Amino acid sequence: MQWRSLVLGLLLLRLGLHGLLWLVSALGPGLSFHQRFPFALPPRGAPHPPWPRAAGRCGRAHWGCLLRGGGCGPAGGDEYEKRYSGAFPPQLRVQLRDAARGMFAFGYDNYMRHAFPQDELNPVHCRGRGPDRADPSNLNINDVLGNYSLTLIDALDTLAIMGNSSEFQKAVKLVIDTVSFDKDSTVQVFEATIRVLGSLLSAHIIITDTKQPFGDMTIKDYDDELLHMAHDLAVRLLPAFENTKTGIPYPRVNLKTGLPPNSNNETCTAGAGSLLVEFGILSRLLGDSTFEWVARRAVKALWSLRSNDTGLLGNVVNIQTGHWVGKQSGLGAGLDSFYEYLLKSYILFGKKEDLEMFNGAYRSIQNYLRRGREACNEGEGDPPLYVNVNMFSGQLMNTWIDSLQAFFPGLQVLIGDVEDAICLHAFYYAIWKRYGALPERYNWQLQAPDVLFYPLRPELVESTYLLYQATKNPFYLHVGMDILQSLEKYTKVKCGYATLHHVIEKSKEDRMESFFLSETCKYLYLLFDEENPVHKSGNKYMFTTEGHIVSVDERFRDSLWQDTFPEEEERNAEKLKPNELKAMNSSSNVSSI
Repeated sequence: MQWRSLVLGLLLLRLGLHGLLWLVSALGPGLSFHQRFPFALPPRGAPHPPWPRAAGRCGRAHWGCLLRGGGCGPAGGDEYEKRYSGAFPPQLRVQLRDAARGMFAFGYDNYMRHAFPQDELNPVHCRGRGPDRADPSNLNINDVLGNYSLTLIDALDTLAIMGNSSEFQKAVKLVIDTVSFDKDSTVQVFEATIRVLGSLLSAHIIITDTKQPFGDMTIKDYDDELLHMAHDLAVRLLPAFENTKTGIPYPRVNLKTGLPPNSNNETCTAGAGSLLVEFGILSRLLGDSTFEWVARRAVKALWSLRSNDTGLLGNVVNIQTGHWVGKQSGLGAGLDSFYEYLLKSYILFGKKEDLEMFNGAYRSIQNYLRRGREACNEGEGDPPLYVNVNMFSGQLMNTWIDSLQAFFPGLQVLIGDVEDAICLHAFYYAIWKRYGALPERYNWQLQAPDVLFYPLRPELVESTYLLYQATKNPFYLHVGMDILQSLEKYTKVKCGYATLHHVIEKSKEDRMESFFLSETCKYLYLLFDEENPVHKSGNKYMFTTEGHIVSVDERFRDSLWQDTFPEEEERNAEKLKPNELKAMNSSSNVSSI
């Protein structure tokens, strides 16, 4: 098997180019992604910082060569060419769609049988998991689990997208009848927002859609209960935005008592700046500007703290002083969804300032984080990679990337930078092929994992799905098939799918996080379900960072208030200048935050 990995990267790039050429010819000048979501790329001739040297540099390298650090020959190319570039049989596609549905059903049914009403399923021992009351400092558990049937709520719109109306209706009624947020639970504002608030809003939108594209998902005598629950939860999260000098929220709140005593003043950029989509939707459905206002104020405060020299943001900030505690700038943990929501807020709400912020962030990313040759598939030098740098100097800070970065090719698809998306996706897929999973951190210099676990994350599947939708290249169906088969082979256990503790040894941890059902299974299913109403809607839908589906329509572009930021607030936001602040010692680890 090892010789195959030598040629895989080359094939990926070749096929990527085929897909790009297909995309250009198929879309034509009237349907370009740039025209749908206009943004400003840096000029094609703009210089990039030098490529970080890996052991055994390969000159005009492909990813298989880079990962192995040795010479690369063409042996076996014909076999892979035949496998990946040929037509994908419709029967196989149907089988894989059904397999993805079966994967979801196996995890969901076991959660309902063994874990509900607790938050998560322990799939090895077939029991439920809730907050760790004995150890409040166990943030890995307590930030996510709020004792509010998390997995059931997070999975609601997946049931609808798969057309399971009877189970969707049953699940919604269970949520309405059994879930309460009046709990003595201290949760992370970000996780509660994207997993719970976002899912309640998505399910409410599905139920009240007059066209019912996924089948009859209506609920008899439904009286906007999910919307009222979303409102209740959001009100309980609002104390995080109080008594902060910058407007950037505290990372955690207690759902019953509000802000915990001795709250942490440090938060990651993604956690504080990725609330605008859910809070904005809630505000516009309720006609109450409060929620969008506090979320937008946080985004603007973070944006005002970017470096004057590079335009980059760090990954951890003090919410009282505005000092950057973590000066690392990258695409992964601590920053990922901040970039994503700048663009998606623009798509959903149509506010020009969101697009302008995204454009500025993307230019800085291209200028300081992207290393390697200008073009993915041609030219001298190494293929591109996005690295972690110091936000103020743009200098390399470490030699690892994390698995959350794998979302970025999907974001690049949305803005029309498909060639770079193809290339970056190929890098992550090459790692997946090597281990049958994505390690949480991969050291591109040592060509080995730094952090070895894989918690069933969806980011690579999401980018694979979006690239297939953009290119219709059957290569991405093969990628999805490989991912699905790996999950079945390495992570399936007695009562569900388990986190891989060690991607090389394939040992497991007894945890199935809720995003496995809300995202990983959903994107796999949609990849193979050609006839899904999502694909027949004419770009009517958008996915949140937790994979919840929301309509892109005019009601979210019209607000009942004039301006969430009066002139006085604008002036106050401008008072906080990055050049007036002195960054504290760097911290590249946001897991403690």
